[in-house]
Amino acid sequence: MRITRSWREQKVMLKRRFTHLMDRDFDFEEGQRETMMQRLALKLQKSREELDTLFAELQRY
Repeated sequence: MRITRSWREQKVMLKRRFTHLMDRDFDFEEGQRETMMQRLALKLQKSREELDTLFAELQRY
């Protein structure tokens, strides 16, 4: 996947789409990105594949 949007832009877009997300839901330490992704998948009630698709869609807008 080619990333065209910054992480900050992606967070803002997700927070607008899913209003129950908070900044702390996106927090992760270096090397712990997978933990954050699992937390987002759980909070959004999506599979990891659905979450990956969602992030890919953000690159197209």
